[in-house]
Amino acid sequence: MCNLDVREYAKQKGVKLWEVARMVGVNDSNFSRRLRTEFSPEEKKRVKGFIDQIAKERGC
Repeated sequence: MCNLDVREYAKQKGVKLWEVARMVGVNDSNFSRRLRTEFSPEEKKRVKGFIDQIAKERGC
């Protein structure tokens, strides 16, 4: 499965992928499709930053 590290990172932080999609600026089905191919290291860093931001806003 592609982007398993991103998926697991979001799960660990208690962040849903649809929430990440909203931060990225795409709808959740488009983000889901994008997850099917491996992100570049830069994209992974950016997405993980969004996950951290969402978790921080929640106080997690």
